[in-house]
Amino acid sequence: MASLRPLDQISTNQIEIPVYNNTNQAEQKQYQGEDDNDQFDYSQRAQWLRAALLGANDGLVSVSSLMMGVGAVKEDVKAMLLAGFAGLVAGACSMAIGEFVSVYTQYDIERAQMKRDMKNRNGNTEESGKEDESEKEKLPNPTHAAMASAMAFTVGALVPLLAAAFIKEHKLRLGVVAAVASFALVIFGGVGAVLGRTPAVRSCARVLVGGWVAMAITFGLSKLIGTKGMEV
Repeated sequence: MASLRPLDQISTNQIEIPVYNNTNQAEQKQYQGEDDNDQFDYSQRAQWLRAALLGANDGLVSVSSLMMGVGAVKEDVKAMLLAGFAGLVAGACSMAIGEFVSVYTQYDIERAQMKRDMKNRNGNTEESGKEDESEKEKLPNPTHAAMASAMAFTVGALVPLLAAAFIKEHKLRLGVVAAVASFALVIFGGVGAVLGRTPAVRSCARVLVGGWVAMAITFGLSKLIGTKGMEV
C-alpha cells in the first residue's frame, strides 16, 4: 500500500493552472481585420473615383488656366472673374453631357450583352429573371454619373474663383490663384491616392506638375498673343 505524503511535501509541479492568453486572441482579430482590408477589391471604387477626380481636376485646372490667361493681358478683376465663371458653366455642362453620353453608351452595350446571354442561357425562366433583375441593378446610371461629374467640376472650378474674388492687386491676384490651385491639386492627388491605395507622393506630383504645365502654357501663349495683337 502506498504511503501518504504530507500536504506540505506535495510538489507544486503537479498543479496545473490554466492560463488564457488574451493577447493571442487580440492579435488574431487584428490580423483578421488586416486580411479583410487586404482582400477588399479597390477596383470597385475605380469608376466613381475616376469620374469625381477627373471632374474636380478639370474644373480646377481649366478655370485656373483660363483666369491666368485672361490675367496675362487684362488687369481688371471683373474680366478674370467673368472668364472664370463662364468657364465654370461651360465646363460643367460639357462634363455632364460627355459623361451622360459615355455612360449611356456603356449601359446600352452591357444591356445588349445581357439580352444575348439570356437567349443563350438554358435553365429555369424564373431564375433567369431574378438574375436579370440583379444584373440590372449593377449597371451604371447615366444620370447619376452626369450629375456627379458636373458637381465635381463645379467644386474644382470654385477654388480659383473664390481665391481671386477678394483681391484687387493684379500681380498678387495671379500669384494667389496659382498658389491656391497648386494646393488644391496636391489635395486632390492625395485624396485619390488614399482612396485608391496608390503611392501618395507619385500621385500628388503627377497632378501638380500637370496643372503647372497647363497654367504656364495658357499664361505664356495668352501673354504672347495679347501683346502682339495689341501692337498690331
